[in-house]
Amino acid sequence: MSTNDTTDTTETNGETTETDADTTETDADSTETVGTNDAIETTDTATDSGPATCGGSSDSRSAASASSSKCGGSSSEAASDSPTDSGSGCGASTSDAAAAKRDATDENVESTVDDFEGDPGRLVAVGLGPGEPEGMTARARGALLAADHVVGYTTYIDLLPDEVIESAEELYDTPMCGEVSRTEEAIDRALAGHHVAIVGSGDPNVYALAGLALEILESKGATAESVDFEVVPGVPAAQSCGARLGAPLVNDTVSVSLSDHLTPMEKIESRLHAVAPEGFTIAIYNPWSRKRRENFRTCCEILLDHRDPETPVGIVHGAGREDERVEIVELGELEALGESDLIDMTTTILVGNEETYVWDDRMVTPRGYESKYDY
Repeated sequence: MSTNDTTDTTETNGETTETDADTTETDADSTETVGTNDAIETTDTATDSGPATCGGSSDSRSAASASSSKCGGSSSEAASDSPTDSGSGCGASTSDAAAAKRDATDENVESTVDDFEGDPGRLVAVGLGPGEPEGMTARARGALLAADHVVGYTTYIDLLPDEVIESAEELYDTPMCGEVSRTEEAIDRALAGHHVAIVGSGDPNVYALAGLALEILESKGATAESVDFEVVPGVPAAQSCGARLGAPLVNDTVSVSLSDHLTPMEKIESRLHAVAPEGFTIAIYNPWSRKRRENFRTCCEILLDHRDPETPVGIVHGAGREDERVEIVELGELEALGESDLIDMTTTILVGNEETYVWDDRMVTPRGYESKYDY
């Protein structure tokens, strides 16, 4: 099955992942890749843009006046000489409206709850789902429209619907590998009394930043209740990609990320060995980057140790993006595709189980109805 329907591309969330979910993120292990990698942006390379004041660097601030913030975002139109496509570097924007709202504020990064006066605001972790605006849930869209400040990975800010960009008072973004500083920035803005949305592809709980936000809140001496913390779910990459492939996920399914940025490869291998013999459909996130080709090759070898080479495998590159591609291959063919442009950090791979088959260019994993009903 090969289609070219329409969107880092993705991010996987993630979906990362910076992938979810999450651009063709060159060598970075992003799980924040929209539509494919769910909102995780665990990367292999540190590409933070260096010290900046909260909210990024504005035209009116010189580098000498920057604080010790780890924030990697940039709010200055003049500061960005890089291309403004969705896969571009820190602070780049696809719209003048978005660039104009990348403004600076004075909240303190690396602060604690005691550094802020007044009542805290709100912090909402919002999952954008796949890359196209119509793939966003109504609840997610409403949460973004209600927020005063929107914080996210550069690619995801660039993918926001125009109405969200127009309604926000400020936008703040960082490039890949800025997930910690970005999340801390969002929290500090909320502690300062703002209504803040931090966005990621896919779902905030799938290889994404909802957990990190709670950990940082705890480390600052705050509570989720004190800042009115909420998670607004989105469509995870496995589900959005599964829909493009037919019905591969209707029985028991597990997901495994091949990014070893935060999880040692030995543990990833152990998990693959544990699930591959058990008949699960397996969703593979963050399958490939040029800096860790061996992870993908090892994954293919482990799967072939336990599954028939003819097992159907669905590959979705850049789900919901303009360069979306969908293919169904056999497991024995998968490793050879690692060096192709079909598999990168914007790709999600769905490996069928022993009962999965291909019918009319669709993957089908039986639920078990055929054993109880005649049809």
